[in-house]
Amino acid sequence: MARKHKITNGLIFHVGGAFAPGTVYMGGGRIVSEADYQALPGEETVTDANGGYVIPGLTDIHFHGCMGSDCCDGTQEAFQTIAAYELSQGVTSITPATMTMPKETLEQICRTANGFSCENGADFCGLYMEGPFISPAKKGAQNANNICLADTSLFHRLQELSGNAFRTVAIAPETEGAMEFIAQNSGNVRISLAHTTADYDTAQKAFSLGASQLTHMYNAMPPFTHRAPGPIGAAADDPGCMVELICDGVHIHPSAVRTSFKIFGDDRIIFISDSMRATGMADGTYDLGGQAVTVTGNLAVLEDGTLAGSATNLMGCLRTAVLNMGIPLGSAVKCAAVNPAKAVGILEDYGTLEAGKYANIAILSKDLELCAVFHKGIQAALQ
Repeated sequence: MARKHKITNGLIFHVGGAFAPGTVYMGGGRIVSEADYQALPGEETVTDANGGYVIPGLTDIHFHGCMGSDCCDGTQEAFQTIAAYELSQGVTSITPATMTMPKETLEQICRTANGFSCENGADFCGLYMEGPFISPAKKGAQNANNICLADTSLFHRLQELSGNAFRTVAIAPETEGAMEFIAQNSGNVRISLAHTTADYDTAQKAFSLGASQLTHMYNAMPPFTHRAPGPIGAAADDPGCMVELICDGVHIHPSAVRTSFKIFGDDRIIFISDSMRATGMADGTYDLGGQAVTVTGNLAVLEDGTLAGSATNLMGCLRTAVLNMGIPLGSAVKCAAVNPAKAVGILEDYGTLEAGKYANIAILSKDLELCAVFHKGIQAALQ
């Protein structure tokens, strides 16, 4: 592999969301300055972006699976399948999500996650715990049989087994012991309110104790109304709170997505895919958290019609947000690359095209089709 590689003739993403003509320089698996690039020994290789968009590789902090595999399978093979597919779609760093599963299953997932890496896949940057500390009344596609009260000792045991892999923990703040859990753990892991019946005051208290995120906003929580603004209103009033959106064209109406940007701005929104194992696969019946899910196109539902994750990867969500929902490309990239990396504490190495970051890069055509992906400076195969 040549030590020096540059991407020319592209519109380069800048941190604030603007694009400008320029060149991206790579060396030793990192993005480097032009001066440092010129000082590197050896011959260079060049990729012509053909006037397309050069953006950071995306970071999906909340998704369950793809290509027939799921995080909750708890096997090296499943993790490798997931990481390889995500990289092929321009998602170069990931924190897959667990579900409300039996404790033994969660323990096995944690053992597999401990030290996991995939040379030919997206960088595994941790786990996202979605359940079991949620409300049965807003369980969504989670299995009610495995829901339990917030338990710091259980979380610490799982965190130890995983090698401190959990970056985010979802919790319903109105449940017994949840506020104590938030106060005890928010300094060490990101707390996201999720699958909750919380009203405005309850959510506001959770944020005051250290919670700082909403899981898949609008879904599995009370709606925002003028007399009962609920957790969405509380999140809007807390400038330190970020919110997740699933922009797959199924979970949220385009108008609600546009309104969310007006309320929160593109610095506080995190695009997630929430994808399940059917992503990248044909229509059919699949498993999610031990429950049967019917997938038709990008619609995934339980037998009773409940939405059950998505069947769209994060790059597909970005494309939908821009082409079908009217979100500016620069804002969408911030929400799919910069903000998620910031939320899970990996912005030092990921999320932008600044010198010093890993050379995890995607090139998009003018119509936002994926043309090339680089992972630590090496061009990856597309699927």
